[in-house]
Amino acid sequence: MILFKMIGRLQTQTPSSDTIAPMPELPEVETIANRLRDGRPPEPSLLGKTIARAEVYWPKTAAEPPAPAFRQRIAGQRVTAIGRRAKFILLTLSEDTLVVHLRMSGDIHLAKDPQPFGRFNRLALWFTDGWQMAFEDARKFGRMWLLADPQTLLGGLGPEPLEASLTPAKFHARLTTRRRALKPLLLDQAFLAGVGNIYADEALHLARLHPLTPSDSLTPAQAADLLKAIRAVLRAGIKRNGASIDWVYRGGGYQHEFRVYQRTGEPCPACGTPIIRTTVGQRGTHYCPRCQPAP
Repeated sequence: MILFKMIGRLQTQTPSSDTIAPMPELPEVETIANRLRDGRPPEPSLLGKTIARAEVYWPKTAAEPPAPAFRQRIAGQRVTAIGRRAKFILLTLSEDTLVVHLRMSGDIHLAKDPQPFGRFNRLALWFTDGWQMAFEDARKFGRMWLLADPQTLLGGLGPEPLEASLTPAKFHARLTTRRRALKPLLLDQAFLAGVGNIYADEALHLARLHPLTPSDSLTPAQAADLLKAIRAVLRAGIKRNGASIDWVYRGGGYQHEFRVYQRTGEPCPACGTPIIRTTVGQRGTHYCPRCQPAP
């Protein structure tokens, strides 16, 4: 009965943009973090640079502490490490950690410019060598936290999908202790960190699983296949510098390899059946009705 109601809520729709606009996911965030850490000529690496000052042009961008304290506290701190956790960029500083979430339209740009640059610059850091890091965010949803302990913000996140410690057996156990449809469960950051709408659709198609398949119905073999598919699409996304699928994130190439996402009506690459776009949990969802039969 539960499955019948779930399937009844999945309505086929005509092609359109997602109900919620796409935002950078794990591969896109990883790409930006790698660029800030390793440098991308002519942009330098931020490692070892010291922050001379900060300016906050949209107060809500500085989520914690408030803008005046943010500006005062971050000045003089040196960047010692740069990484990623889920969809967050982490800049480890000499005293605190700067945590950045791009949300729907955030992006980070570097320039050696004494003046603020970028039409949608919401927060900027100037380094002692003259370089500026600008956080651009047209929709103003992006946030930055300056935290002594980033776990106060990140502690509730699930495991990283690419970590070796997440074995197929552990993944199967996480799936079967919940009774939820696969697609919304994969988007739950407390279940699995970093997977979003694009890569969930791609992985489910690769694993030949319907988006509404109950998580507790998967066999160990199916769970292993799904984890393998998630890792495959994420690694392919990282290799292609993410996907450029909106007007805010540019530079990636993985959109040219989409199997189902935003390919409504086009032939499935595996069987030729037209791809269907539906809505699951208010998210646009793409799948092949033949390769991914309803549960």
